Amino acid sequence: MKIKDWDSNLKIRLGGEVTFNIIFWTFFPFLAIYFANSFGKGLTGILLVLSQALSVLGNLLGGYCADRFGRKRMMVIASYGQAIGYGIFACAASPWVSMPIVGFLGFSLASLAGSLYWPASQAMVADVVKEEHRSGVFAIFYTAANIAVVIGPLLGSILYTDNPYVVLAAASGFCVILALLMSRTLRESLPAHLAERHQSKIGEPWFHFLITQLRDYRIIAADRVFLLFVLAGVLLSQTFMQLDLLLPVFLKENVQSATIFSYNNWNLQLSGKQLFGVIVSENGLLVTLFTVLVTKWMLAYKDRYVFIGGALFYAAGIAMFNQMSTFWGFTLAIAVFTLAELMSAGPQQAFVSRLAPDHMRGQYFAASSLRFTLGRTIAPLSIPLSEWVGFSWTFGLLAGLAVLGAVLYNVMFNYHDRQAA
Repeated sequence: MKIKDWDSNLKIRLGGEVTFNIIFWTFFPFLAIYFANSFGKGLTGILLVLSQALSVLGNLLGGYCADRFGRKRMMVIASYGQAIGYGIFACAASPWVSMPIVGFLGFSLASLAGSLYWPASQAMVADVVKEEHRSGVFAIFYTAANIAVVIGPLLGSILYTDNPYVVLAAASGFCVILALLMSRTLRESLPAHLAERHQSKIGEPWFHFLITQLRDYRIIAADRVFLLFVLAGVLLSQTFMQLDLLLPVFLKENVQSATIFSYNNWNLQLSGKQLFGVIVSENGLLVTLFTVLVTKWMLAYKDRYVFIGGALFYAAGIAMFNQMSTFWGFTLAIAVFTLAELMSAGPQQAFVSRLAPDHMRGQYFAASSLRFTLGRTIAPLSIPLSEWVGFSWTFGLLAGLAVLGAVLYNVMFNYHDRQAA
């Protein structure tokens, strides 16, 4: 399905989200270093856990609200919330104020708002795209997002270090623009029968909302296949999230300089911090170039082999990072790591859309994103863990969790095949 044939909702979102993501990735990869310098590695890990725990609640609430109040409304509200959060962060990071703890609170608010946005945006794709085209559409959105991962960190290495508040202020301003654009141009994609169901419940006591939400998520948790899918994803996200958490700290502390190219007495070298920016950009470039190609390649294989293979490549990639000391060694490691990412990007989203009943689509996508929100909640513990037991043991543990994720995927597909039979 070509982009020119897409629903107008998707075209508008694609352009807006790509622009925002470029700004976001200008500062996001450097936040672990920023907070570690401000609070120390131990406290940074704990604070990031608390921040992401709040996002877990927001993500579940976002899925419920997307199914009850509409995809468009939740996306607009979330964008305004992100604008406020990044605005607070920008003020706190300015040289005239310099209050890291207030900046952290602003970042937490922006993360919470982002977790409200995601379920509604994914449900909107499923609303307006036929099932046979969803993997391709999800893959294009994923590719577009990773164009930002190529450009953003390179810009960040130039702009963010000296002027973090300017970049954060730009993020806040663009979130306002995006919210206004979506408010005026998007049309609501919430199916009519779900909207009617919500209208029939207006006037009910507020606690009925909570009771209904808990009942619906209990139903999701009772779906054994889906539950195993989420648990495996949480384990694998421990590996994936380290690209922005443990890896920058590891490179900053362990790589004094890395040579890209040398000729006679001339050397092109990078510091550990600069190397991290290049590695993240390489990841984004590989994703941008090969997402659609790898997604089409994966369609030739059963989901079982795709999911398990991706998990094992994650284990190999994270283990390789700890063994490398040169630029080209880290480039090989990020290539393996990125292949794991590409193998599962589109197919996993399509897998969720097939499992989800129409009337609970937003909640299934919200619950599926617990792979990332719960994973992101636990993942920052790798930073203090590396201080306690060392980087080698920490990377080894992460590789082991990825292998365990592959085992859970195998169990999940055994249940899935049994149900299908």
